[in-house]
Order: sequence, then C-alpha cells, then structure tokens
Amino acid sequence: MMILYSGDLSPYSAKVRMQIYAMGVDGDFGFELPVVQFFSGKLKEVSPIGRIPILKTDEGLIPESEVIAEYIDELYPEKSLVGRTRLERANIRVISRIADIYLMDNIFLALSQMRTAEPNQGIIDLLSAQVLRGVTALEEHLAPQGYAMGGDKLTRADCGLVPALYMCERTLPRLGVTNPIVGLPKTQAYWERIQQNEHAARVIAEMDRGLKARLDGSEQRMVAEAMKKAAAGKEA
Repeated sequence: MMILYSGDLSPYSAKVRMQIYAMGVDGDFGFELPVVQFFSGKLKEVSPIGRIPILKTDEGLIPESEVIAEYIDELYPEKSLVGRTRLERANIRVISRIADIYLMDNIFLALSQMRTAEPNQGIIDLLSAQVLRGVTALEEHLAPQGYAMGGDKLTRADCGLVPALYMCERTLPRLGVTNPIVGLPKTQAYWERIQQNEHAARVIAEMDRGLKARLDGSEQRMVAEAMKKAAAGKEA
C-alpha cells in the first residue's frame, strides 16, 4: 500500500486526496501525517523539500503535489483525470497552474504574516493583488456550466481548484481581505456547483476539520502530545 503523507488543512495535500478519491483508488493508499517531523520543522528527514504532500511508494518517495498527481495518473492510466485530447490536457494544466501558483502559493505567503508580531500590510496587499490577478484569469478559463472544463467529467483542474477556492473563501478573509472570487460570476457559480460533488465535499469537510483544529487549539494539543511521546521514546 502507498502512503500519502498529508495534512487535513494543506491545500496541496487536499488536491491529491481529491484526485485519489475521484479516481476510486483510495483503497490503495494510506493517509498519514508525520506529526513530530512536520511541526518541529524536521520534515526534511522524510523528504529533502520538507513539505507535504509526500507519496511513499515501493519505488521511493515522491514530493510535490503536481508531481505526485502526474505519477498517480500514470499509475492508473485508465482512470486518469487529465482529459482526452492534447488541447484539453493543456487547458487542464493551465487551470491547475493558476490554482497552485497564483492562488495557493500567494495565499500561503500572505497567511505567514499572521505569525509575525507586526504583520506587514504592504506584503499582504501585494500578495492579495496576485491572488486577485489569478482569479480574474481563472474567470476567463472556466467553463460557464458543469465542471471546470465543462460537461460532467471531473478532471485534475477541479481537484486543484477546490482547495484553492476554499482558501480564498475561508482563510484569506482572516487577513482582512475580501474573498477575491466575489463579483466573478463564472467562478462564484462554479464554486457553488463543485461543492455538490461528493469528492469535493469530502475534501472540504477534511479541510474544515483541519481549520477547526487549528483555531480551537486541538491541533496544538495533538502536536504537544506527539512531541511528548517522541521524547519519551528517545529516553527509553
């Protein structure tokens, strides 16, 4: 069985989990979070990049969500979510890139200001502008109906967009930034539609669970307990 090192609230992990669920191959995967390494900044002991998700396979460790997604598609070609034609595959990858680079990456960097004693509003404004640029481009690429590419076939474009739009709606406003998809009719309508999909709903529930744990302190308590057990194991 393969192991996906993954966190509930990690959008990069969530997009891979949604892909696995939508392909119907979740029985081939276990899902774990190496708590001690992750929260102590020692995840590089597992993978040199030091970020989740990481896929553990019989062939070795694979980092980076987009690389993992490609690997899974190649592993199950008959269930691949990358489209039927060259142009469709290219368009799916464009939307996936928008979700990763323009939305999730910039939101993550902006949220890091919440961990500073004096958040830099200039940095928040700069990164928020890049998110807005991304969702504005997304508005042009999205199909007006159906899934991201139109029609009734879910693709990896949807798997990337669900966690990215979740972050736009539920985490970016914590910085005092208005949800950037508001006022973009195709993107807003898509977000409402995709939440009805069973695989999207499952991932959103997982991210909600992770956000709740982050906000109510239960994540911090879990980490403290894991660190305590790890320390006791070293002493024994």
